Amino acid sequence: MATVDKIRSGLIDKILAIKNRDLLVALDKLISSSLADNDLVELTAEQKEMLEMSEEDIKNGRLISQDAMDKRNLEWLNEL
Repeated sequence: MATVDKIRSGLIDKILAIKNRDLLVALDKLISSSLADNDLVELTAEQKEMLEMSEEDIKNGRLISQDAMDKRNLEWLNEL
């Protein structure tokens, strides 16, 4: 049986591939409603490390605009 982390990663990959806006909105509502039931979310060590790395990137000005990120993602997707 797959571990929670493997399931989560698989879901993230699938969500990133979805282009249908209505489906994404529905998923967002579903996830948001289930998170409302659990006020406290426990982060893994890896998630905490990623957040710390993000904070360091922000402090050091290693940022790009959303438009630049969208362009980078489209280029990457076109390479597949």
